[in-house]
Amino acid sequence: MTSAHYAPAEPDPAKVEAFAGRMLDVLNSASIAGLASIGHQAGLFDVMAAMPPSSSEQIARAADLDERYVREWLAGLVTGGIIDYDPATLTYALPPERAALLTRDAGPDNLAFFAQYIALFGTVEQKLLECFRHGGGLTYADYPRFQALQREETAAIYDASLLERTIPSIGGLAQQLTAGVEVADIGCGSGHALNLLARAFPKSSFTGYDISEEAIAAARAEADQWGLTNATFVIQDVARLDLAASYDFIMAFDAIHDQVVPRTVLANIRRALRPGGTFLMVDFNVSSNLEEQGGHPLAPSIYLASFFHCMTVSLAHGGEGLGAMWGQQKALEYLAEAGFGNVEIKEVEGDMLNAYYICRT
Repeated sequence: MTSAHYAPAEPDPAKVEAFAGRMLDVLNSASIAGLASIGHQAGLFDVMAAMPPSSSEQIARAADLDERYVREWLAGLVTGGIIDYDPATLTYALPPERAALLTRDAGPDNLAFFAQYIALFGTVEQKLLECFRHGGGLTYADYPRFQALQREETAAIYDASLLERTIPSIGGLAQQLTAGVEVADIGCGSGHALNLLARAFPKSSFTGYDISEEAIAAARAEADQWGLTNATFVIQDVARLDLAASYDFIMAFDAIHDQVVPRTVLANIRRALRPGGTFLMVDFNVSSNLEEQGGHPLAPSIYLASFFHCMTVSLAHGGEGLGAMWGQQKALEYLAEAGFGNVEIKEVEGDMLNAYYICRT
């Protein structure tokens, strides 16, 4: 509460100047992110990575884009220190050290991909501002590109690590999948993880559950394209999933913190597991304690995603609004409450964002 007698201290000019520099860095970095988002979507980073130093006309021609737009984009990223420019030859170059983090060949290390979320979240800014004033939240329908971005993001991670690192990190699971077990994916999204497993382990049966019709349609289309007969996808509110001892292995990839009632969903998962079954929960690898989050290299970015999406889509339905930064301490508390007393936390190479909670019954 503000006191009627409170008088703010006079600002320290040196600290004002230092903070001005900090905020200018913030604005410039946000501007670079906007340009990086365009560069990723237009394929410009991919094209430039395969070219020697080239003129704007050559780059535009190789990317099949309008030269004037390409030239302005190049100039912005030259001033941002992303692209090199030689004024003597009027050529631009993307050094390999930067291309390693900006192209599709980088897989899950492609940081230009993540810049798209900043542009996406900007489209709902005014709607979210109304939530500040009146409460409530935004629904998935307010984010028309979200499912497409999620498909691209998760596919890069799953392709790089799911079969080679994630499954082997859970002792005995690969052998069980090879022999044949029942598997479920809770909040499966576009189903790429489940389809990868179904193709790799044909003797096992896989079922994906998600509330999004768009996501389930994409999952089914990929399964059909791959000719999978052991993958099924169901439109389902997982808060109402009522199955008992039905699965040997259940997964949830970055899905629990978005839930309206995460405790209920975890309890439903626990009930759906057979004795001796395993639940793999993948979620952001952060602390629940704010004072411990400052050292995380992506803490502000995760909070942006949480604020602009994860928290609000839960609050839109009167939910808990857990948010993406709920952290390990709270995650363990919720898992224990659901009946998972035996939990091991691991990190998987190729996924810089998540912790892997291996929960056994």
